[in-house]
Amino acid sequence: MKSSKKELPAKERMELLNTLRLRFEKNMSRHKGIDWVKVQSRLEANNAKLWSLSEMEESNGEPDVVGQDKKTGEYFFFDCSEETPKGRRSICYDQEALDSRKEHKPKHSAIGMAKEMGIEILTEEQYRDLQQLGAFDTKTSSWVRTPDAIRELGGALFCDRRFDHVFLYHNGAESYYAVRGFRGSLRV
Repeated sequence: MKSSKKELPAKERMELLNTLRLRFEKNMSRHKGIDWVKVQSRLEANNAKLWSLSEMEESNGEPDVVGQDKKTGEYFFFDCSEETPKGRRSICYDQEALDSRKEHKPKHSAIGMAKEMGIEILTEEQYRDLQQLGAFDTKTSSWVRTPDAIRELGGALFCDRRFDHVFLYHNGAESYYAVRGFRGSLRV
C-alpha cells in the first residue's frame, strides 16, 4: 500500500522508472530529440511527480513523454493507453455533477480523480496533440477540460476518435458511461 505522503518506496520507484524507460524506448516517435537520461534525472529529483506517474500507471494510463517546455525544461507526460484508462471510466465530469445525481451515482468524477492523483485532465488542444501521435480512443471517449461558460450551464466536453477523425462533443456533466473516462497530463 502506498504512503499517503505521495512518495513511493525505493523498490516501486525503480520498477516504475524501468517501466517508463521501456515505454519511452518503445515509442520514440512520441518524443523525438528527448533524452531519457535527462527525463529520468528530473523524475528522480521529484518523488511527488513519480507518485503521480505511478497513479497514472496503476489506473492503466500508460503515461509517456510527449514533449518538453523549452522555457522551463519540464517534460510533458500524457496518458498514452490505446483506450481511455480502464481504472478511470464510468465517472462524471466533476464534484458538482456528482453531487447533483440523486440516484445511480458514479463512484467518482474526472476532475476529482485527477486532483487526487496530482495530475491535470487534458485540454481539447492537448487531446488533439495526443491524437497526432497515434490513434487513441477509437472505442472509448475521454472527458476534456471544459470552459467555465459551458460548465456553468451544466455541460461538459469530451472527445474521441472515430472514422480517423477527432471529435469534440458535449454532454451533461453528471452523465457517465462505461466507456468514458479521462486522460491526464503531468509536467515534470
